[in-house]
Amino acid sequence: MKTQLLDLQKQRRSIYALGRNVNQTPEELTEFIENTIKEAPSAFNSQSTRAVVLFNDYQDKIWDMVLDNLKPHLKSDDAVKATTEKINGFKNGFATILYFTDMDVVHGLEKNFPAYADNFYDWSEQAQGNAQYAVWTGLAENGIGANVQHYNPLIDADVAKEFDIPANWKLRAEMVFGSIEAPAQAKDYMDDKDRFKMFK
Repeated sequence: MKTQLLDLQKQRRSIYALGRNVNQTPEELTEFIENTIKEAPSAFNSQSTRAVVLFNDYQDKIWDMVLDNLKPHLKSDDAVKATTEKINGFKNGFATILYFTDMDVVHGLEKNFPAYADNFYDWSEQAQGNAQYAVWTGLAENGIGANVQHYNPLIDADVAKEFDIPANWKLRAEMVFGSIEAPAQAKDYMDDKDRFKMFK
């Protein structure tokens, strides 16, 4: 068996110590992200995933926005300090990808294929996973670290207003990426016998 993809999968990790020492330009990275998402599979070829890529001041703005929305929910000075440090870690990255699902696409499929209507949102989530994983693995192949966060729906309204997001786009995740300033920690795996079955 060829293992090039498997080797890349092992390289793709959640990297939290991110920096801005990235060799590629925003234009190169955006083109790569766009093409990778285009080639990611989706049920019925629905192509329901949308993305917004934020660099420079916009990269700062999204994480300031996250922190501003989190602070009212923090109950102590220690919580504010710890959360600020965590969010600043994301802010230190080179850029952030906001991933959305176009709900007009999902609802259109529900209407046009009523026999499968209950499944289309779940399938759009699978499309999200495919797109995010493909981009994440491709970034890792290029020596760029990333991690995925989910501050939606807390930030949805502010994101929509700030970045002129269509009302039918539903925020699903925030992927911050940048130079790898420290490696990921060791990864634990559950026992294969609790996870897999084979019949032959």
